[in-house]
Amino acid sequence: MRSVSSTSVPNNHKLYFSKVELTKILTCYSIGVSNGNWKDYTLNFDKNEAIFSFYKHTLASPECILKKFREKRKKRTFYQLFINNKKNSKYEDIDQLIASIKRSQLSIV
Repeated sequence: MRSVSSTSVPNNHKLYFSKVELTKILTCYSIGVSNGNWKDYTLNFDKNEAIFSFYKHTLASPECILKKFREKRKKRTFYQLFINNKKNSKYEDIDQLIASIKRSQLSIV
């Protein structure tokens, strides 16, 4: 029988949104719901990324995707926004990403 030490177990920690980040995202989502832009959302978590997707209809493809990811080389966390499958630039702060969504909500209608 072989014992396994804690150092030999691979690091399987997934990347998640923090409580503060989720509060900001859900506040933005609720504004979109009240405007009639979105009706559903999904959350996906992976080792190096966390994804929050907004849907106009349950069976449709995501209209807006917020991605939090960790770059391997720089070991920093960044945010990225996709609206209607168009990639926006990287953001270092969740507040910058939320501001970009709020600006784009005016054009989504």
